[in-house]
Amino acid sequence: MLFVKFKVQLLSYMFKKLYHIALRECGIMWKNPIYFFCMIIFPIAVVIFFTTLMKDGVPTDMPVGIVDQDHSATSRQLVHKLDAFQTTKVVSHYENIAEARHAIQKNEIYAFLVIPSGTEAGLMASRQPKISFYYSSVSLAAGSLLFRDLKTISTLGGAAAGMAKLSALGKTNDEIMTFLQPIAVDLHMIGNPYANYNYYLSTVMVPGLIMLFIFLITPYSIGTELKFNRARDWMRMSGNNPYLAIAGKMLPQTLIFLSIFLLFEFYIYYVLGFPHPGGAAPIILLGILSVLSCQCFGIFAFGLMPSLRMSMSICSLWGVVSFSICGATYPLFAMDSPIEAIGQLFPMRHYYMIYQMNIFNGFPMSDAVLHWSALILFCSLPILTIWNIKKAMLVYKYLP
Repeated sequence: MLFVKFKVQLLSYMFKKLYHIALRECGIMWKNPIYFFCMIIFPIAVVIFFTTLMKDGVPTDMPVGIVDQDHSATSRQLVHKLDAFQTTKVVSHYENIAEARHAIQKNEIYAFLVIPSGTEAGLMASRQPKISFYYSSVSLAAGSLLFRDLKTISTLGGAAAGMAKLSALGKTNDEIMTFLQPIAVDLHMIGNPYANYNYYLSTVMVPGLIMLFIFLITPYSIGTELKFNRARDWMRMSGNNPYLAIAGKMLPQTLIFLSIFLLFEFYIYYVLGFPHPGGAAPIILLGILSVLSCQCFGIFAFGLMPSLRMSMSICSLWGVVSFSICGATYPLFAMDSPIEAIGQLFPMRHYYMIYQMNIFNGFPMSDAVLHWSALILFCSLPILTIWNIKKAMLVYKYLP
């Protein structure tokens, strides 16, 4: 009975300390506008920007040009079909290829189609005329979409001519289709049947940027204790217990970042209707672990190098490199083995794999157990350096 009473008193003492440290942190955050902008304004702006940037899912009405040297009914039909695509819009006609290339260099158009003289006559004589298309791959998304549309145009043009010729020979529609396409291809896009680019952009870029803000704010909030000579007062409030000091300091930030993260997930999955066959459980758990793992990495980085500048530099590098190495922009398994191994050291990598496997594709959470475990390990990183933080707060002096 006495032991139970002692435990209750100890817990009450710890919660009281935790409450006062968290209250102190709220006062610091209220007085410093950096916290308000980096924790609330910028994340909300990022959410609004990326979710509205690609609201239609794919780029539409991208400007293309035409170099029509044939001036025939066939060439006009090809131009009309190209203009009918959702992603392309014919904005200009050029006399020659040099003018059209100059327009691409001036960013007036993304691509142009060249229909040489004699195209229609060649089709009628079965000489297989050649049309050319030029596109800029400076923008990878625009280049790949325009390549697809221009390639489709050439296929449609050849098919239309073939159908007209075979129909004149008295062939039936079934015979014509069998001749033009001996093997029928049935395409099925799994997971993202509408090829909606927003599903990729918002679900990767927004969490990545929120994680970057967490990476930066965490060592900043600890480092400023040294910079403004508040470190000893902070440690004294926790009874020189670094676990209580860190927990109390991080608590207000955790609640704010977690609220932003979960509201973002609610917005994209339940307001915008992004696919999430995995249900709500992995969404909520992933949001919690993502915030905690990034905060704990920031604490670990400061403990590793108890310097405001160095710890923020490490965290900013980690956050920025995450976009390239997480596997969303370029498949990680296609990289060299050492790079693939290094990729596992980034929380963003595990976030993306869990999102892809459990949320987007709806596989059981057990299929991504290694990635869930990795995020939990990130959450335990401060254990390795927290005593170094205590030493820094009590002994070190800030050097500007």
